[in-house]
Amino acid sequence: MTELSTAVVFIDLQEGFFEDPSSRDNRELMVAESNRLAGRARQAGIPVFVVSTVHARDKSTWTLKMLEDDQGFNFPGTPQVRLLDGLDLEPATHLEKIRDSAFHGTSLAQRLRTVGAQTIILAGVAAESCIAATGRDAFAHDFRVVYARQAIASSVAETGWPLLEGLCDTLRQQILNRPDLERLLTADS
Repeated sequence: MTELSTAVVFIDLQEGFFEDPSSRDNRELMVAESNRLAGRARQAGIPVFVVSTVHARDKSTWTLKMLEDDQGFNFPGTPQVRLLDGLDLEPATHLEKIRDSAFHGTSLAQRLRTVGAQTIILAGVAAESCIAATGRDAFAHDFRVVYARQAIASSVAETGWPLLEGLCDTLRQQILNRPDLERLLTADS
């Protein structure tokens, strides 16, 4: 790999995040774009990570919002934790998280360093929450960030995309369309 090696990180491509009617419309597009991105990464020999949210029924992993609403989700063994049907992301390293950021309480930073990644391409859901939080934390862990425009869904597009654009402005991150992502993946192989 080049000095600026890359990894792809898919976040929360699980049934539980596509139950909301505003997200259901994105399901087929997300599966197709995620598969396309993972396929390009495989061809280039770039590592793929799949990070999923899984919460304990006993509330020990619940966020403040979940506790206040007394409403948990994505429990082990439920359909909510399953990856979306049709995804083809393997081979991949799988991690579980309990907060918006894929770095919070996980070994993601260490695993990215182990494979030599300096730049991460983020894909998944949702732009305004887990993708943005992971992008901010990636900066704190000294990783460059690229957001895969076609492979990111937002349940609140008027909030999600401006938030990512703001991170790009302040943290020198990038949002790339498919052709530019493919060039990046090819350059790094």
